Amino acid sequence: MPATPDCAAPKTPSLQTGECRGGGIALGFDFGRVRIGVAIGEAVTGLARPLSVLPTRQHQPDWGAIARLIQDWRPNWLVVGIPRHADDSANAVTEAALQFSRQLGERFRLPVATIDERLSSWEAGQRRIATPSAKRRRADQALDAQAAAVILESWFNHQRSTDSSWATPNS
Repeated sequence: MPATPDCAAPKTPSLQTGECRGGGIALGFDFGRVRIGVAIGEAVTGLARPLSVLPTRQHQPDWGAIARLIQDWRPNWLVVGIPRHADDSANAVTEAALQFSRQLGERFRLPVATIDERLSSWEAGQRRIATPSAKRRRADQALDAQAAAVILESWFNHQRSTDSSWATPNS
């Protein structure tokens, strides 16, 4: 899965220079026009867990809710999944997700990375199969947050595969 090689927020350090690397917290986002799934993850372990699902308002992110999450969790960086078709072409949500990632960087002045999110919802669904049917409706909404966790773990894995010093304390 291709990922952005550097942080997208203005005047932020580059992943390639090592200034964004190291143990730290990341928030991952599965952007959608109706809901945005959010996950929290830790670079040293490379693991992420679903955090919440934020409804959009008239197809706009709930910036107040995102600001509260950022204030509560104090992430070192943000990661946004960018949807694409299987042939790598853009789909109806691709540009909106890219715009969301740019706005995150501008609003919160944090490093923002993007990663191809193809198959993240499918994988999140596979993780959900064990959910009892009585909880299925709530789990359907939680699927977006689970997809955000998949996106974040994919990004951690990508960083590890391209930089051997990634997530090494005191790098």
